[in-house]
Amino acid sequence: MDNTASQTRRPGAPWNKCKLVGQKAPFKLKEVWASRVWLQLEHRTKELALFDLGLDSKLRSCDLVKLRVRDICHGDRVASRATVMQQKTSRPVQFEIT
Repeated sequence: MDNTASQTRRPGAPWNKCKLVGQKAPFKLKEVWASRVWLQLEHRTKELALFDLGLDSKLRSCDLVKLRVRDICHGDRVASRATVMQQKTSRPVQFEIT
């Protein structure tokens, strides 16, 4: 019989026993640049823009994916600053776009 995690777990035992839960460590600078380079090499422009915007704004992912182009652009120009209403706290967050 194969000894997998689902077979060794006792009924009623917590699903997250021996797993990391809670706040995760922030990305290291080396990891950020590795992700950015990989996205550039794979020609994933949309994901790279969201990644950079996430780093600039420090917004949660649920707030990032709700953004529209008109939120950060005025006509055909990208705005230097933007203000977004956070979903979780309902507070406005202003950030610079680099």
